[in-house]
Amino acid sequence: MQTQNLNTPDALWRPMTQHKTLISNRPKHIVKGEGCYITNEDGERILDGTAGLWCVNVGHGRKELAEEAKKQMENLAYVNPTMTSDPAVELSEKMLKMMGMEKGHVYFTSSGSEANEVAFKIVRQYHLQAGNTRKHKIISRHRAYHGNTLATMTATGQAERKIGYEPLAPGFLHVPPPYPYRKHPKLTIEEHGEECVKFLEDTIIYEGEETVAAFLMEPMISGGGVLIPPDNYIKGVREVCDKYNVLLIMDEVVSGFGRTGKMFGHEHWGIKADVFSFAKGMASGYMPIAATVVKEHIFEAFYGETTELMHFRHINTYGGHPVSAAVSLKNIDIVKQENLPANAEKMEKYIKNRLSEFADHPLVGDIRGRGLLLGIELVTDKDKKTPVSLAQANGIIQNCIKEGVFLMRNGNTVPGLGNILIMAPPLVLKENEADQIVDAIKKSLNKALN
Repeated sequence: MQTQNLNTPDALWRPMTQHKTLISNRPKHIVKGEGCYITNEDGERILDGTAGLWCVNVGHGRKELAEEAKKQMENLAYVNPTMTSDPAVELSEKMLKMMGMEKGHVYFTSSGSEANEVAFKIVRQYHLQAGNTRKHKIISRHRAYHGNTLATMTATGQAERKIGYEPLAPGFLHVPPPYPYRKHPKLTIEEHGEECVKFLEDTIIYEGEETVAAFLMEPMISGGGVLIPPDNYIKGVREVCDKYNVLLIMDEVVSGFGRTGKMFGHEHWGIKADVFSFAKGMASGYMPIAATVVKEHIFEAFYGETTELMHFRHINTYGGHPVSAAVSLKNIDIVKQENLPANAEKMEKYIKNRLSEFADHPLVGDIRGRGLLLGIELVTDKDKKTPVSLAQANGIIQNCIKEGVFLMRNGNTVPGLGNILIMAPPLVLKENEADQIVDAIKKSLNKALN
């Protein structure tokens, strides 16, 4: 057996990757990032059409963020999370202010999965300490992604991600999501929204309202295929949650910090949740940081005597990390000063206008999205809405890469429905860069017909 060379990718176990591949199929080694581009070891510049993993909102190579990290490291690189630091305190206050919350509390972690895991524990302990002793079940939606810990993967509504990991965590349920493109043809968009709200209400009733603790949702499903809800849907969800004393958890891991054309995704519908989770765009991937934000009445349920064990018995080694918090503060300043949510909204209109040029393409079923989170549903029969095969979808993505643009599709969701091409470039995107994305897609779709 040959000795493995640790200077090659062979030693690295990459996520979401089948490693039984030919050497020629290995991904290029990335050595630099700048703006909307990454550069590989061969000097090829690739337009990063997914902003890393939908997180590099302010673009690659921002030296001011590196300088902020250096400055904070030299002053205070780490502190026990039971203590406080200036960056963590300032960031928590800034987030509440940005969200229009006069009161509330922010719990910091390192990833979106952790932020949602914290949310689950908070809502269960909250209900127990508020006297709702049987409320523990958490409802989420099919197709949605909420994390890769055992509990957050259970909440995730993507069947293929769970294969090999059962039995999963108990106490989680799923309901169908709004999916306007694939709604029943006899329903209007508004009726479809009402139907999906009723799915939620019926599930709460059938399970017993005294057992349901929370409903977990993204403002718009991202990794599950960029599914945009009807305008009446989220309002209806809020009303159902209030009716049955079910806490609403809003997963803003992807949609937060400008991605959808507003600072936070829920602002499109004007509905406040009881609990929010954030990550990705919080520091644009420059440092790992995430947050779970709760309304004040939830936090107050954790007050008690020392001997009562009513405090939140959870800790993360890197929660409230001073360097991550400092970088997040600087990142938010950039997002606001450069008005990146507005640029995302502007680029959405520009890209959708360009995409409309080939909306009648035989493989294009639907074009949708908000801000710079956009999807194209690929089909082989526009009338029957038959999805393209995974091989076809992967081929289109590979052709885009050959054209110098890296894009993704929804994967490991519903068997046979990994057919949505997803665009989520950095929010600093310019028109000429948007043109490069659209032109690559157009060429790749045409190649797929040959």
